[in-house]
Amino acid sequence: MGYVLRVRTASFFAGAAVASAMGIYALQQDYKNAHRTHSQQAIGVYQSLEGRISALEKSQEVQPAKSVQAAP
Repeated sequence: MGYVLRVRTASFFAGAAVASAMGIYALQQDYKNAHRTHSQQAIGVYQSLEGRISALEKSQEVQPAKSVQAAP
């Protein structure tokens, strides 16, 4: 009876170790995917902001030139 208990205990701990390793791997992949998604979103927001700032700067450059020409 003692031998069977030792075999079952060893099997249980081996299974728990494998399940833990698989769980850690799944969490690691989930973390990588979430990090990649957030990075892509941040890059998109940054590019959008850069485009809006560039458009605003161009419109600010054009407006004073028009108002100077209209003044004389």
